[in-house]
Amino acid sequence: MSRHPPQPLRCVAALIVDDDGRIFFQRRSPQRRLFPNTWDIAGGHVEPGETLIEALYREVREETGWTVSHILAEVGDYTYTGDDGIARLETDYLVRVDGDLTRPQLEAGKHTEFRWLGADELAVLDESREVNDGLIRRIADNGFAVLRALGL
Repeated sequence: MSRHPPQPLRCVAALIVDDDGRIFFQRRSPQRRLFPNTWDIAGGHVEPGETLIEALYREVREETGWTVSHILAEVGDYTYTGDDGIARLETDYLVRVDGDLTRPQLEAGKHTEFRWLGADELAVLDESREVNDGLIRRIADNGFAVLRALGL
């Protein structure tokens, strides 16, 4: 009797871009069960009945207080396994937002700091390089490649 593995959990995430062409990153708090104390982008799990885009808008609002104003491009799909052993399929989007970009409203208890990074400032993300073979750095590199391709 064969058992099919469960479908991966669906996730979405936003590479939020500012007017200087930098991308927003936030550090997960040390108390987080999944990937504690690592750099990340805004995003999370898609709720039942929610589309990917609805989840994207909700997660950005919950994690930053900002509102997605434009989806510039889809950056890609990424599969990874959390340190809880659960497989995830994440779709990432390059977005612009409305709000005070100097003052994100980080979710209390979930994120401890934030940075806006340019394409030449990504070495800081290598602090998280042991997590899924440096996935966050690869996502960032891909996001900047899409930005360049769009001429932004």
